Amino acid sequence: MRIQNEAGVLLDIDGTLVDTTYLHTVSWWEALRQAGHDVPMALIHRSIGMGSDKLLDHLLGADRDRSGDHGIRDTHDRHFAGFWPRLRPLPGAAELLRACAARGLRVVLASSAAEHELAALRAALAADDVIDVVTSAGDAGESKPAPDILTVALERSGLDPARVVFVGDSVWDVVAAGRLGIRCIGLTCGGTGRAELTGAGAVAVHDDPAALLAVLDDSPIGGLG
Repeated sequence: MRIQNEAGVLLDIDGTLVDTTYLHTVSWWEALRQAGHDVPMALIHRSIGMGSDKLLDHLLGADRDRSGDHGIRDTHDRHFAGFWPRLRPLPGAAELLRACAARGLRVVLASSAAEHELAALRAALAADDVIDVVTSAGDAGESKPAPDILTVALERSGLDPARVVFVGDSVWDVVAAGRLGIRCIGLTCGGTGRAELTGAGAVAVHDDPAALLAVLDDSPIGGLG
């Protein structure tokens, strides 16, 4: 059931609010290398933001033998977990969430991170006091760029797609939002360029959460109130 007259902000967390994109890149590179796949880091980086199943399809080919996929994902998870104590929020991340909440907007973490990773990400972000709804990888039938995780986020928050803005850092975030007709603000702090995010359909692009916060009232989020 929709919550009438309420508006909200959906936000990705990996690479958008917490500085993890390159940590994931290194973790996938090591996992792939150990499985005998020599994949350049630049190609891996450009795939970050996809679900792990689609990332492996994208990098290794959809017609490959998938028997080793579980081991590759486990190795990635082990390497990424080694970074957890050093995870840091991106500039202005928690402040952005609190500013949205102060404007009466529902704050929804539309994350496709695994449940065990999400706990570490939320601890680094330190903004649980203003977060209304959180999703994780297990909530989506299909991973990004499919829009499933955003559909779940909308259903749980009770918000209408016309009354929300999604904030993400990857082309895959922008594509997923576009499939539901949701406006997406892109942030380049995940390492994806302004032109790519705009080309994918982002309605605005900023450097990081702090840069978005600085113009919040004049952004698409400012128009939600």
